[in-house]
Amino acid sequence: MLMAGDHELDAPPWRRVDGTLMATARGVRKAYDHVLADVGLTLPEASLLAYLDEIEPQSQTQLARRLGSGRAVMGDRIDTLEARGAVSRQPDPNDRRVWLVHITDTGQQLVATINELDRVLREQLRAGLSREDRHRLAAILIQIQQNLVAIAAANGTDMEDQ
Repeated sequence: MLMAGDHELDAPPWRRVDGTLMATARGVRKAYDHVLADVGLTLPEASLLAYLDEIEPQSQTQLARRLGSGRAVMGDRIDTLEARGAVSRQPDPNDRRVWLVHITDTGQQLVATINELDRVLREQLRAGLSREDRHRLAAILIQIQQNLVAIAAANGTDMEDQ
């Protein structure tokens, strides 16, 4: 880890800011996977439930696009959650070819648990960081996201393809 006063450009590539950012993202993902395992969920499944709790119903295609996965992968997630009774599929009244995914009461109970696990983990992740620190970090990450959008546009790709 770089110490205060070390210059990141003098560090080997794997210790530069972008490497630290990627390693941190992997660590955060692992932390969420660990706490969500206690309720038998993966982070993508928990994200799907939380999204449906706020914005439902949605088609499998809409969910895949919004949550950044392929339709087949999203279908597998929906199947898993449907088997647990957390979501249900119902025909779209406007298009009989489409099935809409709805969250169930069981799914809403899981979301309440997910929200509490998330709150506790976020407190732990933010330890030692002031509100000002978090605002600065958010601004930096937003700038990096904007740079990624520009890179994707220059390459003729979509950010969801990244």
